[in-house]
Amino acid sequence: MVCPITQLRLSLRANNTAEGLAVLAMCTVDVRQWYLRNGLQVNPDKSETLIIGTTKQLQVATASLSSLTVAGVDLPVADEMKVLGVVLDRRLSLDRHATSVARACNDHVQAIRHIYHLLTTEMALTLACSLILSRLDYCNAVLHGAPASSIQKLQRVQNTAARVLRSARRSPS
Repeated sequence: MVCPITQLRLSLRANNTAEGLAVLAMCTVDVRQWYLRNGLQVNPDKSETLIIGTTKQLQVATASLSSLTVAGVDLPVADEMKVLGVVLDRRLSLDRHATSVARACNDHVQAIRHIYHLLTTEMALTLACSLILSRLDYCNAVLHGAPASSIQKLQRVQNTAARVLRSARRSPS
């Protein structure tokens, strides 16, 4: 049986990275042993590592660390990671998350724009709510405190969707 999703998080100090990584290595060994005792397997090929910190912390950490050993496998350190649909980057700026959501929503807006002449007003609104607004709303609490530029990307998508729906409601003259 394959193991469920497991996340290990560890707070490191920039001046004590080696000791923190040793603790993390011991944790991964313990987790692997627990899985084996319970008939589960660790799949290191599907594992990801991400170091999050300030610019200075990241410079120190990445200078001494290009990969991390988990369950006996060296894993490269990623620039970003998707967790429950939220794209986390190394600085937790959430800009890549906003870009990802905006791109997906814009694709749906364009699809609705192409077929809006075939839809009733109610159908167009239902599609917009289910495909676009639900994505904008999902995990939007993580955007609290995000830079205005990230929020503006999402606001532009919402404005574009509103323009498309307003066009869909106009009756032909």
